[in-house]
Amino acid sequence: MSDCCSDKPAKAPEPPASVSSSCCPQPAAPAADSCCAPADSAKTSFDWLLWGSASAVGLGYALHVFGLAQHFPAWVQTMSHGMQELINSMWWGVVLAAIFVGVLGRIPQNLITSVLGKGGTFRGVWRATLAGVFMDLCSHGILMVGMQLYQRGASLGQVMAFLIASPWNSLSLTIIMVTLIGLPWTLAFILLSLVIALISGAVFDRLVAAGTLPANPASSELPENYRFWPELKGHWAQVDWRPGLVVEVLQEGARGSRMVLRWLLFGVVLATLLRSFVSLENFQDWFGPTMVGLLVTLVMATIIEVCSEGSTPIAADLLTRANAPGNSFAFMMTGVATDYTEVMVLKDTTSSWKIALYLPLVTVPQVIVIALLLNGF
Repeated sequence: MSDCCSDKPAKAPEPPASVSSSCCPQPAAPAADSCCAPADSAKTSFDWLLWGSASAVGLGYALHVFGLAQHFPAWVQTMSHGMQELINSMWWGVVLAAIFVGVLGRIPQNLITSVLGKGGTFRGVWRATLAGVFMDLCSHGILMVGMQLYQRGASLGQVMAFLIASPWNSLSLTIIMVTLIGLPWTLAFILLSLVIALISGAVFDRLVAAGTLPANPASSELPENYRFWPELKGHWAQVDWRPGLVVEVLQEGARGSRMVLRWLLFGVVLATLLRSFVSLENFQDWFGPTMVGLLVTLVMATIIEVCSEGSTPIAADLLTRANAPGNSFAFMMTGVATDYTEVMVLKDTTSSWKIALYLPLVTVPQVIVIALLLNGF
């Protein structure tokens, strides 16, 4: 029988629910040419970026928690406090995302394709956008889930729409935004972010169709007469609810999220370094509703690694204190579109620099146009 490890597309229908949903017992290395990379391929080299960043973050976190940072220079204290602050704000999102990744890895690809809709269509992009809006995770957690969706066959447009729509459009952050900037501005920001997500998703699918960007090699078509609910019930009935299931899901989620964690931890190190030597408060006066203020906002949103929880109060400050609603919107959206963690993870997952760099190329011009309109230009 042909499978996902063959050189030719599989012609046989998907195996029944009782059979493993993946041809590989463990998630494949994202940069591998085949979904069935050798089990020991990940052990060929030591991941210096992951473990170096993890060690630095762990040391900085411990220095702050145990009150030892005060014995070091001021920049070390700032880094230590920043690491503790960032980890405390994002850990829950990362853990939840790892659980989602582990669960997604056990769901048959046809079920995911059925929920998201057919790739390369506007309906599919619309469904992915709504999925991003209703998934209550921080930007780093959403990134982990988005990469798993790509590995499970979602089209490039669907993945981009999911990533762009979701980071701060969660229920919890929406409530926070209402309290900070009011209901009208919150609804306006949500609607405009959905517009950018839909347009960007459609553009990416068109670029794939035109051959400008590579298609997702994991994509597949649903079999004829495929019925979602009977398949879901059948798969649910086959789940072995043993005590060790949760542990296995967490382990698989951690393995599947490894490439995101390496860049996330590196981002924490870089962000706290910037906090130590570049004070955000020094730029507050530059963030007015002018072209210069917008450009400064775009630059700062690009170089400052801020999770969605952290970007929300800063964005609210830009609207209420700097009276620059366009800059506020641009800060949140540009952080999603140009975040180097997201760009590097996209590159690792898709094995394509071109795809990763097209994310800001497609989205940032839209953000600038909307920001200028909101600022009254």
